[in-house]
Amino acid sequence: MTTTGRVSFVGAGPGAADLITLRGARRIAAADVVIWAPTAVDAECVREHARADAELVDFSRVSPEEITDLYRRAAASRQVVVRLHSGDAATGGGVQEQHDLCVRLGLEVEVVPGVSVVAAAAAKIGRELTLTEASSTVLISPESSELVSEFAALQTTMAATVSGARTGQFVEKLLQGGYSEATPVVVAYKVSQADELVVHTTVGELESVVKQHKLYRPTLFLVGAAVKAPTRRVSASVTASVDEPLRAARPTRWSRRAASRIATRVDEPVPTRADEAVVTRPDEPIPASEPAHAPAEPNPAWTAVEGIQQSMRKPAEEPAPKPKLTVVAAEKPKPPTVRASTSTQKKKPVPRKPKRTAGN
Repeated sequence: MTTTGRVSFVGAGPGAADLITLRGARRIAAADVVIWAPTAVDAECVREHARADAELVDFSRVSPEEITDLYRRAAASRQVVVRLHSGDAATGGGVQEQHDLCVRLGLEVEVVPGVSVVAAAAAKIGRELTLTEASSTVLISPESSELVSEFAALQTTMAATVSGARTGQFVEKLLQGGYSEATPVVVAYKVSQADELVVHTTVGELESVVKQHKLYRPTLFLVGAAVKAPTRRVSASVTASVDEPLRAARPTRWSRRAASRIATRVDEPVPTRADEAVVTRPDEPIPASEPAHAPAEPNPAWTAVEGIQQSMRKPAEEPAPKPKLTVVAAEKPKPPTVRASTSTQKKKPVPRKPKRTAGN
């Protein structure tokens, strides 16, 4: 527990529960209060990583004054608060104002970066936004949407988050800035979520596409030659429309996979040298000078991550035992059986020649 209370502004990524960073998941798992907007962050992300006893606050249903009171309560009660932002917390969402407010209240403040919506959309269409002919990308938030025509004059790749209801005005400013009606545009709505929508179109057809799919909420538009869809060889019998949305399958729930693999995870304490030097029997009590280690609380975020890791790892196959070499000696021919005689034959004495003397 902190001494003054802590507030972490966590980038939850584009929305999918498995596109949040490990640090962000750990912050959510340790939070007493989680502030989030269901329209911007997938509910599965909060259900998977938050504690069962955590207080969940819908950001869209409270006023700025109530959020300030919540921060004051966290400072007084030393609570840990997480404010979830869609995408990357450092690229919008009023983080700067809330960050400075928490600093003035005496809270510990941290910003945890996340996967941006622009990066997720570019990965979805398989395009690189910084090509040679368009070496830079301009990011336009809803707050700076009035400067679209000025940024369009740069003729670079543009990533703009604009309300779908104002698509007509957005198209007019693109044309005023110098983009042609044939300029490629990618419409990305709720990327990585279950009901995501990704459509390739042009500046001239952008307004009609948005109306066709009834996109009235803030939507990401990628504009420029860098997002042009690659040409594919298709059969003559296959017909496809460039306006047909690409819908992804519903993401698999981490909780189901993790629950089937591991229920909890308890981090074992690392033994110190003093612990290694003392050897006790199971029935022998631990001396008072050496307190027993308290088991660490299971971490819900790491439980889910470990479940994924364990499901991806295949158990190593034990090598088959090598057959033992049995050395078989070749059969040697048996020596012939010799029977010893019972009577011993005496050797005949050899006659010796008489020695010659000198007189002979």
